[in-house]
Amino acid sequence: MKYHRINKDLFIHQRAEFTKHMKPSSIAIFNSNDIFSTSADSTLPFVQHRDILALSGVDQEESVLVLFPDASQEKHREILFLKETSETIKIWEGEKLTKETAYETSGIKTVYWLQDFHKILKTLVAEADNIYINKNMHTRANTEMETREDRFVSWMMTEYPAHTYLQSAPIVHRVRSIKHPIEIDLMQTACNITEKGFRRILPFIKPGVMEYNIEAELMHEFLNNRSKGFSYTPIIGSGYNACVLHYIENNAECKDGDVILMDFGAEYANYASDMTRSVPVNGKFTERQKAVYNAVLLVKKECEKLLSPGVNLHEYHAEVGKLMEEQLLKLKLIDQTDIKNQNPDWPAYKKYFMHGTSHFIGLDTHDVGLWHEPIQAGNVFTIEPGIYIPEENLGIRLEDDYVVQESGGLFNLMQNIPLEVEEIEELMNS
Repeated sequence: MKYHRINKDLFIHQRAEFTKHMKPSSIAIFNSNDIFSTSADSTLPFVQHRDILALSGVDQEESVLVLFPDASQEKHREILFLKETSETIKIWEGEKLTKETAYETSGIKTVYWLQDFHKILKTLVAEADNIYINKNMHTRANTEMETREDRFVSWMMTEYPAHTYLQSAPIVHRVRSIKHPIEIDLMQTACNITEKGFRRILPFIKPGVMEYNIEAELMHEFLNNRSKGFSYTPIIGSGYNACVLHYIENNAECKDGDVILMDFGAEYANYASDMTRSVPVNGKFTERQKAVYNAVLLVKKECEKLLSPGVNLHEYHAEVGKLMEEQLLKLKLIDQTDIKNQNPDWPAYKKYFMHGTSHFIGLDTHDVGLWHEPIQAGNVFTIEPGIYIPEENLGIRLEDDYVVQESGGLFNLMQNIPLEVEEIEELMNS
C-alpha cells in the first residue's frame, strides 16, 4: 500500500461499536470485494469493500471477517480468514498479510487461512441463532452486478436455512457515519493532498490548455504524495461543460473568457476528499462571473451556519433552497412570478441549482450515513452549492468538506484551500 499503516486502535474501536448493536447469539460476516476482470487476463485494480475495511483495516482480496461476541470460545469472538500466502505469491504478486501482520493491522488475534473457513463456520453457526449478512443498502446503490458478498449470502441462506437473517447495513451505517479522530486525521491528509494539487494547477491554467492536461497535473501531484489518485472520477469542465453535472470526458480546450469548474479530490488510505472550485481560464473573472461566483460563495457560507448537531437534513436542504432563491432573484435569473407559479416539489430555484447541497463523506465519496436521523457530532459532510446557467456557458460550484463538532460548529478540512475571488486571481497570475 502507498499509505502508512493505520493505527489498529481505530478498527478495535469500530468493531466494539458494531458488536454492541448486535442481537444476542448472533454472528456477523463480512467479505472482501472481488478482483474484477476486464478481458483476456487483465483486471481492474483491487478496491476493498468499505465495510470489512472499516472494521478490520484489511485491504486485501479473498478475506473474511467474522464477529461472534457470544462465542463459547473467546478466540472465536473475532476471526479473520485470509488467503494463505506463499513464496510463489510473494514473487508474483508481492507481500500479502501473514497471521502476524494481520494482527498488527487489525488487532484481531485469531487468524485462519481461508481454506479452513467452511469447517470453522459450521462449528460457529451451531452456537448461533442469528446471522448478520452484509448487503449493499446505500440509498443510491446500483446492485445489478453480483458481488462476492452476494454469492456468499446466497450460499449461506441455502446452506443454513433455519437461522434468522439480519441486515448488518443499519449498524454499519451508524458506526461509519461517526468518524473516529484517527479517521479525521486520514481525511485531513487526503484534503491536504487535494490542496497541493489545486495550488499546482492554478498558475498552469490558461487559454489553450486542455481539460485533460489539468487532470494529468493533478494526478502527478497526488501520486507524489502517497495517494492512489482521485477518490472519484474527476470533473474538469470548462465553459458549457461546467453546466453538465457529471461531465467526466475532460477532453475540451479551455478557452479565453470561460470559467472552468473542477470537482476532484485525492484519496488517502482509502479515505475520500471532495472539493470543487470554479476559476477563470484567463485568470480574471468578468463582473457577471464574479457576481454569480459570490452568490454561490454567500450561500456556502450561510450553509456552514446551518449544519450542526440536532438539525434535520431535510429541513437543512429546505433552508438552503430559500438562500439560493434569494440569490437567484438578485441575479435576475428568476422573478417573483416564477416563485408564485412554482411546483412545490420542484421549486423555481431548481432550474439553476438542481442537486443536493451536502452528502456524507468518508471511506466512500458519497458515504453511508443516517439520513433519517438528526445530524450528530462526528459526521463529516460536504457543502456544495452551485448555479448553472447553460445559456451563458457558465457553471459555478464551490465545495469543501466539514466535520460537525460537539460544540455545534463546523471544522473545515479544506480551510486552507484558496476560495475567495481575489486569492484565486492572484495565484493564477503569480
